Amino acid sequence: MNRLVVLDLPAGPGFVEAVVRAWEDGDAVFPLDPRLPDPAARAVVQAMAPSLLRDAHGDHMLSGARPVEPGDAVVVATSGTSGQPKGVVLTHDAIAASAAATSARIGVRHDDHWLACLPLAHIGGLSVVMRALWSAVPVTVTAGFDPVAVASSSATLVSLVPTTLGRVDPTQFRVIVLGGARPPSQRPANVVTTYGMTETGSGVVYDGVPLDGVEVRVDSDGGILLRGPMLLRAYRDGTDPKDPHGWLDTGDVGTWDHGRLAVQGRRGDMINTGGEKVWPDAVEAALADLPGAAEVAIAGCDDSEWGQVVVAFVVLAPGADAPTLAHARDLVKATLPSYCAPRRLVVVDALPRTSLGKVRRSALAAAS
Repeated sequence: MNRLVVLDLPAGPGFVEAVVRAWEDGDAVFPLDPRLPDPAARAVVQAMAPSLLRDAHGDHMLSGARPVEPGDAVVVATSGTSGQPKGVVLTHDAIAASAAATSARIGVRHDDHWLACLPLAHIGGLSVVMRALWSAVPVTVTAGFDPVAVASSSATLVSLVPTTLGRVDPTQFRVIVLGGARPPSQRPANVVTTYGMTETGSGVVYDGVPLDGVEVRVDSDGGILLRGPMLLRAYRDGTDPKDPHGWLDTGDVGTWDHGRLAVQGRRGDMINTGGEKVWPDAVEAALADLPGAAEVAIAGCDDSEWGQVVVAFVVLAPGADAPTLAHARDLVKATLPSYCAPRRLVVVDALPRTSLGKVRRSALAAAS
């Protein structure tokens, strides 16, 4: 029987060794996020129904286990930006397809060295380890993102998210693979932006161009659908989100722009204000230089007259005065239709984010 093994281990060489050991035994692994409080950790472990837990003290058999299918390699929890996280099952074949396509696109060489500094419980961090194991390229795994550890690394390749990109010297790497959230408008030449999700085994579109073997379709409503050999087999509960032809509805909306995929955002993030559609990413980009703002996020909030209104949530820069709503509206109207301009501006201490830096817009809207 092929088992699912929970890895409750700190990031480092021991984690990588535990992955290899499980795979050699024919088992699949589920990396447990060490940042979860005990009740949440117990709940997610119960939902994944593993056979045993492997931690620093050894192996512990668990009750209520369900086996995995032959060929299953990992189960990864989704980021949980909407609803409860699901367990995404990726096979060894899917991992190999992803590693081969990504390595070919960025031109991985025999003298390269990966740095894994993102959480290993999420696909952005775990995929670096899996990619390195597949390609036999050395990998250094750090216990979370530490700018000092990153600066002292001899790695040539790294996967980052926008919140960490600004904390490193990008020139120390040959290639930076950037994902997890909307990339900054200005970025170094060695940064490759990616689009993907846990269900696709990491990024499958690089700088707007699908990887080899990846098919992208934009339907009549703007929905992005993906198909390729690196997609998940199923969720841990047995459901398969792909249609009978292998297409995965991502829940994102986008367009083709001169042969490149331009992602507008999550379908659920779209704001319908008075019948007009507003995409938060575009408004946030227009407000990137809002005076006094360290961060800006846009969400749609319920309104009895308009259905929803555009609301700007602003984190102030240290010592700065709050920007005015009028100034924010003028900035947006300079590049976007007037209905995109925020009707409210709310100053907040911090933006609610997932562990990979994605803004949880639903939490903003609920708290307004």
